Amino acid sequence: MAGTDATVVDFWRFALSNLRMNNARGYLAEFLVAKAVGSTGLRIEWDPYDVLAPDGTTIEVKTSAYLQAWDQYKLSTIQFTGLRSRIWSTEGGLTPVPTYNAAVYVFAIQTARTHEEYNPLLASQWRFHVLPKRTIEDLGQDSIGLTTLEKLAGPSVAYEELSEAINAAARKDNKSPQH
Repeated sequence: MAGTDATVVDFWRFALSNLRMNNARGYLAEFLVAKAVGSTGLRIEWDPYDVLAPDGTTIEVKTSAYLQAWDQYKLSTIQFTGLRSRIWSTEGGLTPVPTYNAAVYVFAIQTARTHEEYNPLLASQWRFHVLPKRTIEDLGQDSIGLTTLEKLAGPSVAYEELSEAINAAARKDNKSPQH
């Protein structure tokens, strides 16, 4: 970094090396989804969705995990928040009303239950539930727990099955009465 003795790797070590942190885990899950659908675009913080698939499908990625970076007396409850959000534009700032902004919602769960086994860089430690926007809109909530998610989406899929699950959800969303 110009004017310092630091490198971008030093910054990464400082800010993002602990992949148990909620923000870093979220970025990693977004990256996994982007790779699964073949997206080559870069992450843009204030976009109304997290990933743009090559076919134009917009994808929102939500993450949760049983383990956190801090000391826990029990495993965390799997919960996904922020399903609705306000959209940012340079013309008007944030929209006044939060909405559901992606065609497909991917719920990524880092599944490790002990710190000894925790390795977020193993795709096998991630499971995914995928829903079309219409299902999320019909739910009408800002958050969703694992039990409800499993009722709506069925069993989770592995990383290797994620692309097809996203494509299937996008097809369902395109067939909804709103389109």
